Amino acid sequence: MRMLAFDTCLDKTYVTLSDGETFKNEIILSNKENYHSAYLISTIVKLLKNSGMTPGDLECIATDIGPGSFTGIRACVTVARMFAQQLNIKAVGVSSLEILSKIHGGEDLVALDARKNKAYVYDGKILGAIELEEADKLVKGRRVITDNALIERFRQYTENIISYQEGNFPLGEILARVALEKIQKGIDTNWGSLKPLYIQPPPVWSK
Repeated sequence: MRMLAFDTCLDKTYVTLSDGETFKNEIILSNKENYHSAYLISTIVKLLKNSGMTPGDLECIATDIGPGSFTGIRACVTVARMFAQQLNIKAVGVSSLEILSKIHGGEDLVALDARKNKAYVYDGKILGAIELEEADKLVKGRRVITDNALIERFRQYTENIISYQEGNFPLGEILARVALEKIQKGIDTNWGSLKPLYIQPPPVWSK
């Protein structure tokens, strides 16, 4: 299945092309001075051109739906819905927590900074935004994927911990593989069903 996968939710933007098994090409943006989402469309166009493909060659769009940057989540979901609707192809959303859980090839516990003394936690499923004191108990003795904001805090509870921000992990490939697995399991792939995952409300919603 010819799939375009992309993510602007995390600290790096990546756009990946896959035919289901082979990953044809990938572009990663990591300029922290700008919103990566502002370059998403132009990066997709560049990647398709470099791969000798057009949007009409695509059969599926896969995207990260959050949690992460609120601007990035909106950009991902909006662009994915637009492409899928216009091309009449499948659309699949995958949580950034599930993507990161598979960095080592299995499924590890993920705990990311959610601010307000909370962490977004994934342990086989999304547990939500939980208090850091509760997250401390969950990470104890586990293999953990976290971020730069929480790695030192959690290191006192487990030595088997990494920050995804400090590694060069194939997140685009992982996203595409997870999306394909979801399709094979019969997930709803209608573009209208693709929604952003806001575990906590965006700042404009908060009182």
